Amino acid sequence: MNKTELKEFLDEKVIEFNNPKFIESDPIQIPHQFKLKEDIEITAFLTATIAWGNRKMIIKNSQKMIELMGNSPFDFVMNHQDHHLNSFDGFVHRTFNSLDLQYFIKAIQHIYKNYNGLETVFANNASIDSTQQAISVFKNIFFEIPHLQRTQKHISNPLKGSAAKRINMFLRWMVRNDNAGVDFGIWQNLSPSQLSCPLDVHSGNVARKLGLLKRKQNDAKALAELDTSLRKMDKKDPVKYDFALFGLGVFEKF
Repeated sequence: MNKTELKEFLDEKVIEFNNPKFIESDPIQIPHQFKLKEDIEITAFLTATIAWGNRKMIIKNSQKMIELMGNSPFDFVMNHQDHHLNSFDGFVHRTFNSLDLQYFIKAIQHIYKNYNGLETVFANNASIDSTQQAISVFKNIFFEIPHLQRTQKHISNPLKGSAAKRINMFLRWMVRNDNAGVDFGIWQNLSPSQLSCPLDVHSGNVARKLGLLKRKQNDAKALAELDTSLRKMDKKDPVKYDFALFGLGVFEKF
């Protein structure tokens, strides 16, 4: 395929996968249960945090986290007492356990009380064409209250070489208004043009087969290379192609 044909092919795949049917089998269904902005973003952040491994298990455990917060995430985050966090005992998703979840609740509360919420932290620290610096700053702020060292591994830092797939996915959910009812578009202070593709095994393998990516590791350098390729096809909304790459990899075994 030449560049024009490749763009046409991927644009068609975006339309095919970026629609409400996508929600049925994707973790994004969890935040779609809510209407309040803060409920959506907290739920989305926690869901994205554990979004690795089996998708059914991700959905199951994300739902469990929300139930442990009484199905009112923002109210729980802002008004919980320390003893309420004991209800998380026994929760585990792979290496993310109850101690990590307890800390995440405290850190999210800290950000709402002292930084005017999650959106503000990312929006205030993004550059004109990237959110990767903002993710790094966010991690520093997230861990500025006392915490276990082990919990730091659950938020990636792209400035230290990570592709930061899960946070980039969270940002896609919050920032893109896709007019199809999948991504939320509830964050008005960031633009889709600043976003990076959530790079994982599936999207990376498909991107390499299509000639969009040459680097073999799925790391920050690979993400920068893929971002450049996707921005050439659509500089205003490059991460819409995540639907095409992921869909081709997961659903079509491309």
